[in-house]
Amino acid sequence: MTIRNLIKFLFNSLILGGIITGILGFFIRWSEFQPYFADMKIGAILSTFVWLVGVGFIFAVVSQVGFFAYLFIHQFGLGVFRSISLWNAVQLILIIIVLFDLVYFRFQAFAGKEESLLPYIGLAVFILAAGLIVAFFKARMTNRTTFVSALFFMVVVTILEWLPVLRPNDESWIYLMIFPLIACNAYQILMLPKYNRLSAQEMAQRASRKETTKTITKSKNKKASR
Repeated sequence: MTIRNLIKFLFNSLILGGIITGILGFFIRWSEFQPYFADMKIGAILSTFVWLVGVGFIFAVVSQVGFFAYLFIHQFGLGVFRSISLWNAVQLILIIIVLFDLVYFRFQAFAGKEESLLPYIGLAVFILAAGLIVAFFKARMTNRTTFVSALFFMVVVTILEWLPVLRPNDESWIYLMIFPLIACNAYQILMLPKYNRLSAQEMAQRASRKETTKTITKSKNKKASR
């Protein structure tokens, strides 16, 4: 990928995370920010929006770090197992383990004596559903073999990126972080081929221009020597 397209790729992801957090933050933490709207405190509303956007930028950066870490892990996995089908099988096992851990360990750590398991399962199902949707579109855009890898990224890597707010179990932060993470991760996994294609086209155009310049230069040199 060229530097220009890499910057566009990262910048768009950053803006996406900031906007989603800035907007949804008011709804997710409405009990905290509702007095600002009731009293029409425009300054407080704007400053809160800017703060939420800044938090969204942080979430987007976390997503970007996780994405590039995943690219390394994916290539490493392919190198170790030397078979896309075997590597996909390993990824499926890891997806199941991580989803089970998300439900079981959080329930063990935070559930009350008579609290239902359903909310904890629901959170895992939500992550899985988002991952399946993104993986479906990824497979349609590329090929079937990318489905499992995209699902692995959207489930396992997203949950790992989510850990800083899962551990204290603050619900407002849990929901505030998960939506921009899913959006940024989905954007990156789906849009990477586009930016790679644009970069390839730009490099081909540069090579063509260089070849044309060389041809013109050689032609001028021949005429001058005559």
